[in-house]
Amino acid sequence: MLKIQEIREIIKLIDHSSIEKFSFESEGTKIVLKKSSASKTVKTLVETEPTVQVEVAEVRAATVEPVEVKKEAPIAPAAVELVEDPTLHKITSPMVGTFYSASSPEVAAFVQQGDKVNTESIVCIVEAMKLFNEIEAEVTGEIVEILVKDGQLVEYGQPLFLVKTN
Repeated sequence: MLKIQEIREIIKLIDHSSIEKFSFESEGTKIVLKKSSASKTVKTLVETEPTVQVEVAEVRAATVEPVEVKKEAPIAPAAVELVEDPTLHKITSPMVGTFYSASSPEVAAFVQQGDKVNTESIVCIVEAMKLFNEIEAEVTGEIVEILVKDGQLVEYGQPLFLVKTN
């Protein structure tokens, strides 16, 4: 089951996106998030067997309301499922701090999508307590996706880049 902090992070992501409805189901637990764009309301439901409704604390401007549960026949899994690619390596943040894609605003980013990296390639800087820590790729491959924006706060262990390994 998801922890309350993980649910809050999902709510924040949905609040900052154009997604109107999000559903997640795992091991008998179902979460449904609905966003009403007119009133900035996020509705949250956490369902387990038997049905339990949990209200999640207010996050920023969003208000949280329980959602009515209707028992329906199980739905076949979607044709498209997210499958984690074993050839993709996640470069994660080794600390809490601020992500910077370049050493200064005037210079180009260390890496961009499609760039080749090796184990010693510097991919970004994470600033923590006024110390600028260079983060290395630690693998050889190609940058497939940059998962954070320049200047964004990052958490310990948060994925920063996806690298297709050779």
